[in-house]
Amino acid sequence: MRAVLALVVVAVFLAACGSKEPKPQEPAPQPQPQADTRPTPASAVERARIHTELGANYYEIGKLGVALQELNEAITIDPKYVPAYNTLALVHMALKEDDKARKRFQEALRLDSNDSDVNNNYGRFLCDRKQEKEAVKYFLAAIRNPLYNRVEDAYVNAGICSRRAGDLASAEDFFQRALKLKPDDARALINLSQLYYSKGDIAQAKTALTRFMQVVPSPDAGTLLYGARLSRLMGDRSAMAAYGAQLRNRFPESAETRAFDEGRLE
Repeated sequence: MRAVLALVVVAVFLAACGSKEPKPQEPAPQPQPQADTRPTPASAVERARIHTELGANYYEIGKLGVALQELNEAITIDPKYVPAYNTLALVHMALKEDDKARKRFQEALRLDSNDSDVNNNYGRFLCDRKQEKEAVKYFLAAIRNPLYNRVEDAYVNAGICSRRAGDLASAEDFFQRALKLKPDDARALINLSQLYYSKGDIAQAKTALTRFMQVVPSPDAGTLLYGARLSRLMGDRSAMAAYGAQLRNRFPESAETRAFDEGRLE
């Protein structure tokens, strides 16, 4: 009896197992699209900027041929990228290719007549070629831009050009304006000192030179000789001797040191 009952239980169990429906298989996961990791191509402006910065770096270290290649590539990529023309003009200036430099400056200004860097650099180009009055116009154009962050530089350049043109009043005004913006501007101070000296105002010249020496504690030989000259004119023998000592210590073989030792201070 027990054996029959066991067989019945087994049969029921197997029937129950056989009655189960097979579990449906889950669909295989579909491959997901891969994210595109390729770099997005830079815009023409961005590529021109990169080549311009490379060109400027090569210009700074004196590799002018490579600088030209980078800058010409920049304007090929974006013919309206003004900084490339500006830097290209500076390279041509360094190569003494005045016609090419002038052309690049003018191209830059046709694209953006308000660009202060271009105006300031073109002004320097003209001033160095004895076109002082024309140059000042470009310095003033740079100064008029309220966003220009080197206005004092343009003022100093305008002062130097005005002084070369014989307009000492304007030159003094430009230097003073530069110093109001940046009281420790070394170029403004030394040029102002020399302007006062040329006017015969030795005391003012000495004051400006003293301020300059506080900003530039290691001046060149020419400035040291100039300081000795002013000190002698002021009757300050101690200061004159100090300038002479610096000349002998720092520039023993220079023409300025020989001039000091021979008493040629004028």
